[in-house]
Amino acid sequence: MSEISEISEYAYDENSYYNNNIAILTGEVTSPPSLSHEIYGEKYYITVLAVERLSGKRDFIPVTVSERLFCDCRPKLRDIINVIGQYRSYNNYSGTGNKLILTVFAKEITYLGKCGEAENNGNPNQVFLNGYLCKKPTYRTTPFNREISDILLAVNRSYKKSDYIPCIAWGRNAKYIRGMEVGTNLKIWGRIQSREYQKYISETEIISKTAYEVSVSKLEACGA
Repeated sequence: MSEISEISEYAYDENSYYNNNIAILTGEVTSPPSLSHEIYGEKYYITVLAVERLSGKRDFIPVTVSERLFCDCRPKLRDIINVIGQYRSYNNYSGTGNKLILTVFAKEITYLGKCGEAENNGNPNQVFLNGYLCKKPTYRTTPFNREISDILLAVNRSYKKSDYIPCIAWGRNAKYIRGMEVGTNLKIWGRIQSREYQKYISETEIISKTAYEVSVSKLEACGA
């Protein structure tokens, strides 16, 4: 199946809570779950999933899991698991790290086996978002004339909340979106990616940081 056909059963079910924000990942657990926070007596844990690209490179994606899902699957190191959930954002008020924290909020987890034993079950990294541009896309070209547009998409969530998801479009998609206005309703299909970069603190201090974003494979402007 294609990326879009695999995810569409969730994206177009009007009665599903997945209908505007769906993330489906399959990868290797690279960190044991550690306590993240607690809300109304329910504990949430954070783990990291290494998801392989076609190139062989891996994206390291944070996943937030409720303790209530541990009865179905408690992730352990080197487990291969499938996660279905939503790609969410949170503000970091600690004063350390990135200001915007991005994580896949797990709603379902399936254990597939240990690393090296589990079978490849198709596309391991899919995301669908239906949201609104909350600032003008930033269009640029690389030294090799590759066209890129950076996008910040606001995706509505229950209880009048929104998730703010950075996305990056390439080539024709980058050119198509560059002139769109704030508030434009977009549907985006793609994958979640992580990338390392260097931040210069001073002339003598450089730190490594990780950025997360959705790499866009297809987009549609609703009503266009």
